[in-house]
Amino acid sequence: MLGSDLSLHWETVLDTIQDGLMIVDRKGIIVSVNSALAAITGYPKAELVGSPCSALRCDICQIARDGEGEHWCVLFRTGSLNMRRCMLQKKDGTYIYILKNAALLSDSKGDVIGAVETLTDITEVVQKDHQIEAFQRELRSEDGFHGIIGVSVAMQKVFNLIVNATESDAPVIIFGESGTGKDMVARAIHETGPRKAKPFLNVNCAALNESLLETELFGHAKGAFTGAYRTRKGRFEAARGGDIFIDEIGDLPLSTQVKLLRVLEEKVIVRVGENEPIDVNVRVISATNRDLSQLTQAGLFREDLFYRINVIPISLPPLRDRMEDIPLLAGFFFRRIRMKSGKEIQGISNEAMTKLMEYHWPGNVRELKSAFEYAFISCHEAMIRPHHLPPGILQGRGTQENSRATSVRNDELKKRKLLDALGKTGGNQTEAARMLGVSRVTVWNQMKKYNISLKRGVAAEIT
Repeated sequence: MLGSDLSLHWETVLDTIQDGLMIVDRKGIIVSVNSALAAITGYPKAELVGSPCSALRCDICQIARDGEGEHWCVLFRTGSLNMRRCMLQKKDGTYIYILKNAALLSDSKGDVIGAVETLTDITEVVQKDHQIEAFQRELRSEDGFHGIIGVSVAMQKVFNLIVNATESDAPVIIFGESGTGKDMVARAIHETGPRKAKPFLNVNCAALNESLLETELFGHAKGAFTGAYRTRKGRFEAARGGDIFIDEIGDLPLSTQVKLLRVLEEKVIVRVGENEPIDVNVRVISATNRDLSQLTQAGLFREDLFYRINVIPISLPPLRDRMEDIPLLAGFFFRRIRMKSGKEIQGISNEAMTKLMEYHWPGNVRELKSAFEYAFISCHEAMIRPHHLPPGILQGRGTQENSRATSVRNDELKKRKLLDALGKTGGNQTEAARMLGVSRVTVWNQMKKYNISLKRGVAAEIT
């Protein structure tokens, strides 16, 4: 392309560039801008051209006039400006973050005739950096412990137990209702202990059936069962040297309990389909929302295993027993969800906070977090008010008895439906699952939950 042709298309070239570009003369008067700069600043081209560049109010512009007014800007002394971050005011008065580069322009004789600047809008990047910093401040909050929030006496005792647990390598068991944060306590024990550089793996006993759970924990050999096309390590092998978190251990089948007891006593595992023991060095942290003592008395949990895992017990209090932590938790979830959602909600009204304090929180901290996720969806005002909260919370303490009664009725209804399906299918769990529209694992879990035994017969269970 000839030089004359290039000159004809130069403006098109400049407008194709996504970064803002501005040319000024020696006095700082803008002589040319591209379309990107007009879009970034909100000023039309015609309004910028002919104006001093100081009209953009960049916060790092340095006026440096000498006695004769020769140098109006530091750029004309230094010759260039490289990768400088600054703030610039748009026409609507808002500020954006800019990455600026600048250089002097000279004529054929070497005399300075002006300068060129490129401006890159990095506002989104800076805002994300600020969000990350805010999250880090939340995690470093003095009102919490490794992400667990609480200043109540009950939670301070839990924090002390966590610290004490890290000084021992003995098994830890965490008791607590659903939603109290048992998994967070387990992770805190790992992160503060000597095994923190090693793996932390978890297994939920309630989410897997007996055969899958055993394979998940101990692994299997190639050809051990249909579909076992290769040898696979279990969680105990994968967590070697670290911690393994066994959640809902009260749902562990009796056959698997025997194998777990051997791991705890002998520090060895045997893969499904093999006989060769494999040494493992893993600390076991378990958790349950069930009463293991009652399960032991009912013959559903081995007594020797219970004593083996119950070396360092940590009991998490339900949220209703540490009401003084609710404002703190509410503030924590409010700030975190506001950052995540980007909604400009200013705060929580006193009336809404009163409703939060009056509620009994059967779902504990998890339910409180869900309440704020709901509120941020329903709120289109400056403050979260009572009517933005989930309907159940608005009923306050009076709902506690109703909630318990409803839960009992629902459980009884589920049990009756399950027994009816098992009766119609002659005890076939797969067919019963298909009839109920659920998975076979769900049927198996519900049978354990409602203590339904096919050996006793479905008719006997109904009566």
